[in-house]
Amino acid sequence: MTATEQWIFLCAAHKTPKECPAIDYTRHTLDGAASLLNSNKYFPSRVSIKESSVAKLGSVCRRIYRIFSHAYYHHRNIFDEFENETCLCKRFTVFVTKYNLMSKDNLIVPILEEGPGESEA
Repeated sequence: MTATEQWIFLCAAHKTPKECPAIDYTRHTLDGAASLLNSNKYFPSRVSIKESSVAKLGSVCRRIYRIFSHAYYHHRNIFDEFENETCLCKRFTVFVTKYNLMSKDNLIVPILEEGPGESEA
């Protein structure tokens, strides 16, 4: 799956990470995230998170963010319509930034610079 020519994402759902069509990458990523977050091994409590599991959160957040990146760069009209209704990418970006779950270098969707309805189609 790609976002821009510089950003090609390999799918981690396979024994050896490989390229997947975007729809498969999305499905694999969301299935994997749900499995991990529901894992009693890594997240036995719904109230607190073990320090050793924080790194897992960062990895999941990076993978989920890649779905936003792909949608932004390849399906901009749909992205803008959905984002104007939900602000999901913006809220996710604020979350990962607040809790330092992703490097700012990896935040390639210019969502925090825009106000509501300011994105260009």
